[in-house]
Amino acid sequence: MSDQPFLSGELSPLDGGYSGESFRATSPDGADLVVRIYQRQPERAVVDASLLRLVRGIIPVPEVVEVRVATVTEPAVVVTEYVPGLPMDRLLDDPPDDLDWETLGLSTGHLLGRLSGIPFVRSGAFTGPELVAEPESLPTDLVEFARLYRDTGRLADWSDRDWDALLGLIDLAESMLDPDRRQPFDDRAVLVHSDFNPKNLVVDVESSDVAALVDWEFAYAGDPYADLGNLTRFERDPRLVEPVLDAFTAQAPSLADDLLHRARASDVWALVELAGRARSNPVAELASTLLLAQARAADLGAWPFPATRAVP
Repeated sequence: MSDQPFLSGELSPLDGGYSGESFRATSPDGADLVVRIYQRQPERAVVDASLLRLVRGIIPVPEVVEVRVATVTEPAVVVTEYVPGLPMDRLLDDPPDDLDWETLGLSTGHLLGRLSGIPFVRSGAFTGPELVAEPESLPTDLVEFARLYRDTGRLADWSDRDWDALLGLIDLAESMLDPDRRQPFDDRAVLVHSDFNPKNLVVDVESSDVAALVDWEFAYAGDPYADLGNLTRFERDPRLVEPVLDAFTAQAPSLADDLLHRARASDVWALVELAGRARSNPVAELASTLLLAQARAADLGAWPFPATRAVP
């Protein structure tokens, strides 16, 4: 880590996300950079930098340029190269007529497959630059997890009848994730990005390939189906989803035949957390609407939105 300045000029906020911690900048020699400031979780900076260095060459990620730990007067910072391209969510907002949907889906599915091939000895959130996974850091009982949020966020407004329906949906999700249904190697933890959705996938518009997977602040070691659940939470367009599933199945080691159902069962954890957030945002509002529809229909595949994309 250098004491020399790693950028010049002003920081410009990057589009997307809700943390307001990512900025575009320029190095003294004119290179485009991304500066992420870790105000909320300063200890996460070294974790994210280690993850990016670990997967580079396996997963398309930006190169780490500089890491600075927090001090009394300065926040923790990770500086990476800027990867040109268009965030997939903006591409899908108004897809060009010549968009190669198959290439886009296959590229995304292969990326999911490569993530599921990066193993860890155990599940857990990462700590420190050595990426030690701490099993006790992850909740294991979905019912108890949901009860933590019963009186917060949108879940606080749910009727008792809808709450009971959610508990029924949780039973359904847990049956899908039951150990007796596991495939070989399902008990192995793999790298989970945990925010694998179009806003964090940078696309090379000319080739329709994914150029970078960014924003690793929630990554952990866990379920190989979780990232697929995240991706297809609000994206149901078959032009994208079908090639994703084809490529994921071909690339990943030993997935279940009903992998989309497994993915949606795994995603119930995230939907509960989003719907129960005390401070809401557009994504949390959509998650609450989706979870309520699934609970009332007793169907993990229920879709309450008028189009195949639910846009925040």
